[in-house]
Amino acid sequence: MIIRAIQIRDDKKLAITLRKVLIEMGVPKKGTAYEDVELDSMYKSYQIPRSIYFVVVSEEAILGGAGIAPLKNGDPSVCELQKMYFLPEARHKGLGQQMIEKCLEFAKEQNFKHCYIETMPNMLDAQNLYKKNGFYYINHSMGATGHTSCPIWMIKELS
Repeated sequence: MIIRAIQIRDDKKLAITLRKVLIEMGVPKKGTAYEDVELDSMYKSYQIPRSIYFVVVSEEAILGGAGIAPLKNGDPSVCELQKMYFLPEARHKGLGQQMIEKCLEFAKEQNFKHCYIETMPNMLDAQNLYKKNGFYYINHSMGATGHTSCPIWMIKELS
């Protein structure tokens, strides 16, 4: 398995992978990443300045991914760790840690001061990974992500 930047040819497979994980996790279809328009055109969505999306690839299969982008309608010094999801076969192999390191390294290179994330209460493994990497809980959402069904908000100071 390798982690690399998204390519346009990944769009269809990635959309299927991300929706599959969201369904598995019981994520509501409304007010979450499930309904995000960019799920079907992730390559294009991450071509904006200060953005990147990485995928986990095994042979030709897309097993997951994660990205960094400026927080929508938020402080320009804040980025968001976005759409970090993995199929079961990619979990518990250290890929989440590698992915978060790549994303945070990119965020620092882009001179972001904070990294924000939204998640679901049942995604405890993800929350533990975020905490291990310096994220802490906050009691309010930030920006205008449209993810009104995500009640867990975390942030990390980048330095």
